[in-house]
Amino acid sequence: MNLILCGMMGAGKTTIGIKIAEITGRRWYDTDGLIVDKHGKISDIFEYYGEAHFRKLETEIVKELVKQDGLVVSTGGGLVLKTENNALLQENGKIVFLRATLDTLSKRLKVDGERPLLQTSTENIRQRLERLLRERTPVYEHVADYIVDVDGKTPETIAKEIVALTENA
Repeated sequence: MNLILCGMMGAGKTTIGIKIAEITGRRWYDTDGLIVDKHGKISDIFEYYGEAHFRKLETEIVKELVKQDGLVVSTGGGLVLKTENNALLQENGKIVFLRATLDTLSKRLKVDGERPLLQTSTENIRQRLERLLRERTPVYEHVADYIVDVDGKTPETIAKEIVALTENA
């Protein structure tokens, strides 16, 4: 069984995924990192090929990862928005939604110039995050086997909480 972390950009999926891997000895993968390794910078993919192409690349990565077992997978913020990805991930995995408030996400992401979905001329970062959070939270909650609130907790605390929740899964 794989352990899949989903949630908004800035929720801590990468940091917490690494901590879980350290605690459990599982192999850790980051879907965005795998895409960068194979195809280059995400911002370039968005700029030159568009979001739809990026989403296709995410599905290709998911298809590769689900063939393996015992992984910790940190997903990109939009990966679970695609039904096909969720079905694949749920075949051999438990999905954990890392829930963060708008304030937490805004603080963590206000200086991040590398996230294409935060680049917009009509909204500031907080407005964009608020809209994405409103659109995505119901999907995250629907696909999640577990929901873990991350606000005010250290990555170590969150990782231990997730390990405890999922150890008998």
